[in-house]
Amino acid sequence: MNYQKLAFTDAIKKLQEKSGSRNAYEHMEKMSMVDGLTENEIDFISNRDSFYMASFGENEYPYIQHRGGPVGFIKVIDDKTIGIVDFTGNRQYISVGNISNNDKVSLFMMSYAQKARLKLYARAKVIDLQDNDELYNQLKPSDYKFRPERMMIFEIQAYDWNCPQHITPRFTREEIEMAFQPQKEYITKLEDIIKELEQKLSEKEK
Repeated sequence: MNYQKLAFTDAIKKLQEKSGSRNAYEHMEKMSMVDGLTENEIDFISNRDSFYMASFGENEYPYIQHRGGPVGFIKVIDDKTIGIVDFTGNRQYISVGNISNNDKVSLFMMSYAQKARLKLYARAKVIDLQDNDELYNQLKPSDYKFRPERMMIFEIQAYDWNCPQHITPRFTREEIEMAFQPQKEYITKLEDIIKELEQKLSEKEK
């Protein structure tokens, strides 16, 4: 898997040469061969609650769609394959229609809290729910209300990490509550101490 070799077309290389960055990226192309997802990528993907997917339409325009669900709804099948249960949405079927003609997609996964972003090239496959019960049981999220419409498998062709520059940290409600939990526990402890002291003081005054 070499993201740079796949991403850097002749037109892009010419722009890199013009800007003076080509030598550095040429060296990166030679050094960045990775055979499958590592534990770092697997852990990152497994903890996402959303991602963006770009597909290419017959109208010759790319289309970007947001896919969301509970944390962990993106399942890592092996070090070269990930998959999801595709939930019923607005039924426009733009991404699914695009994939039926061109299975090449680009996935973009974000962690705003960590200021991290992972980009992946993949080949997408749409699978009917009734065609593979075993796969559905593997992909379906637990403890989450949803209506399944299909399954989508992504065979990863290449991936790369973007730099954290210009990513504004954002946090979910759960992340904020977790961060403030020690403070809440400390405040509760202080309140209990104050109540105990007030009780003792009240008993002395009687």
